[in-house]
Amino acid sequence: MPAGDLARAGVLLPLPLPGPYDYALPEGVGARRGLVVHAPLGSRGTMLGVVWGPAEGAVAPAKLKQAAPLEGAPRLSPALCDFVDWVAHYTVSPPGAVLAQVLRARGAFDPEIPRAALALGDAKPERMTPARERALRVMEDGLPRGASEIANLASVSAGVVRGLVSAGALRAVSLPEFARMPAPDPGFDAVALGPEQQFAGQRLRALVDANAFAAALLDGVTGSGKTETYFEAVAEALACHRQVLILMPEIALTVQFLDRFAARFGCRPAEWHSDLTPKERKHVWRAVLSGEARVVVGARSALFLPFAELGLVVVDEEHEQAYKQEDGVIYHARDMGVVRARIENCLVVLASATPSLETFANAKTGRYEWLRLPRRHGNARMPEIRLVDLRAEPGEPGQYLSASLRTALAETLGQNEQALLFLNRRGYAPLTLCRACGHKETCRNCSAWLVEHRYRGRLVCHHCGYETAPPTTCPQCGADASFEACGPGVERLAEEFRAAFPDARVAVASSDTLYGPKQTQAAIRAMARHELDVLIGTQIVAKGHHFPQLTLVGVIDADLGGRAGDPRLAERSFQLLHQVSGRAGRAEKPGLVLIQTRDPDDSVMRALSCGDRDAFLEEEWKQRERAGSPPFGRLAAVILSGRDGDVVREAARKLALAAPKARDVKVWGPAPAFYAILRGRTRERLLVQAGKSVDVQAYLEAWLAKTKLPGALRLTVDVDPVSFF
Repeated sequence: MPAGDLARAGVLLPLPLPGPYDYALPEGVGARRGLVVHAPLGSRGTMLGVVWGPAEGAVAPAKLKQAAPLEGAPRLSPALCDFVDWVAHYTVSPPGAVLAQVLRARGAFDPEIPRAALALGDAKPERMTPARERALRVMEDGLPRGASEIANLASVSAGVVRGLVSAGALRAVSLPEFARMPAPDPGFDAVALGPEQQFAGQRLRALVDANAFAAALLDGVTGSGKTETYFEAVAEALACHRQVLILMPEIALTVQFLDRFAARFGCRPAEWHSDLTPKERKHVWRAVLSGEARVVVGARSALFLPFAELGLVVVDEEHEQAYKQEDGVIYHARDMGVVRARIENCLVVLASATPSLETFANAKTGRYEWLRLPRRHGNARMPEIRLVDLRAEPGEPGQYLSASLRTALAETLGQNEQALLFLNRRGYAPLTLCRACGHKETCRNCSAWLVEHRYRGRLVCHHCGYETAPPTTCPQCGADASFEACGPGVERLAEEFRAAFPDARVAVASSDTLYGPKQTQAAIRAMARHELDVLIGTQIVAKGHHFPQLTLVGVIDADLGGRAGDPRLAERSFQLLHQVSGRAGRAEKPGLVLIQTRDPDDSVMRALSCGDRDAFLEEEWKQRERAGSPPFGRLAAVILSGRDGDVVREAARKLALAAPKARDVKVWGPAPAFYAILRGRTRERLLVQAGKSVDVQAYLEAWLAKTKLPGALRLTVDVDPVSFF
């Protein structure tokens, strides 16, 4: 049929393109927004696309290529399409690049591949053996199973199973590719809540039941039972036959959460994170689209899953910087979670013991409902926090456990209790220095020091992954065996601890020692079962974990945060140290936190020792308001990078000169980024500072639209930056 007889539609492709392309659609196929199609695109062949709206009409009908709907005509919801457009505009990204975040489950629309299985047959074997009897008993429940599963459950060989098939006692059947996901039961096992939890939980249920957009801050101290409280909202959403998305900043946090969810709702939720296999991703994606997956727990990318009937979004630990996607489409999952809830017309719950200043301000000014849990659940009490002034208690050279902390560790271990030592530095030492000439070992691809990892015998760059063996001679002065490890990492701290407490059971928890969620979960379970006495870790252990026997937390170096020109660094330092302090004393036994610092008069240290979080946030509020920093102003970073440093610097200078003059807008820079060279690319930054009412996206689009850069350069826009590296 000629193309002129076909319907036309704008089809968005999951590529960094400025907008939809016009395609023809077969007769009788409506150009419904969200319809998933196969669309031909030049040498790329046929790829997935999504009908985005009417065709522009610029291409002659005879030249249009035809897009074909997939079998079953799957469709993304109009709300999800609107969300993609919103994210693209806000982040100044091509909408196709955002759509790629949605269509990232490879093979999601491929036909299912049936699984071979066995079921009970009609015949009985002429010869019955004990092994055959065991295998048939396994199958008496009538459920089909794979041959290997039958053999494992019955403790028989594969030959026994094959013999039963030959005898007609078992018959071959086909099962769907994926087993159906269990449905969480909202009334499975509700826990007893305290009065404050009950009030907050009832209010969240009412907001879910209203079936309208609302945002609520669930603000509770560590150990106050925030999870059980927002489970009330989850239960209400399930009872209303709507789906739930629970975002978590790191997949390592999910181990105890998944157990608690299963205890409350009778089964585990679906999971979504980078550690899933392609087949698992395909299963979860399809189950979300069909509505089979009722609750999904995931990392930030779960925000783009194709929910059919989303009724609740929860952002747990909403203050976490890990919610910020720093490459590709740069977005903050907390903020976009609020936007998705608004577009889906449902409740979003932001939960934290240390809310971000942005969320705190929204709650205080009434934009968000503010639900508070000021006390720990049950009889648990907040831990005592003491500052250890390292100027008055310097300790021995090369040692990082103060006398006060060593004494507290000895008492804790003597009482058969657990301790956590926190140091937010991976590896053995952050700097390798030549004693003879002062040469520092740096990465060949980045302007960053190499970190010694003594367990592996390597020097490693934590930015690009480059690694090398430690040198035996200094490449600058030629001195032999002159290199010295400077400063502590968790491996060095573990070495010192083992020397002082050789009988203690200790483990190191960092992304270098725990590979993937499974190892992380194993370490957390070992700590929860008291198979470890002391856990030494980075921020991977700082939040979200509940260890009933953990009564002592030692913070080795609380002065790592600094300020370094980043308006959020003090806030992040407070949040991290407050969270790690909250691991102590979460059950019946009282907790103690010792924070080692050389600056006890710093505002962060004072707030921690006094336990006055709100006073700290009020002071941060005043400073940000005076400076016009978020949430009282707008920031956007523009980063240029390339292999040729001179070309990058000259292009950045010209870009700054081309910045439009506008009221209440300042453009700072260009200046070298904190890491001026990263992965072999020179980096220059410009910073746009604007008033709160300024449409910073329109300003950026107008500025960048008239700028032509050399093809070898990469330009990145980061609206609302949280990192200044």
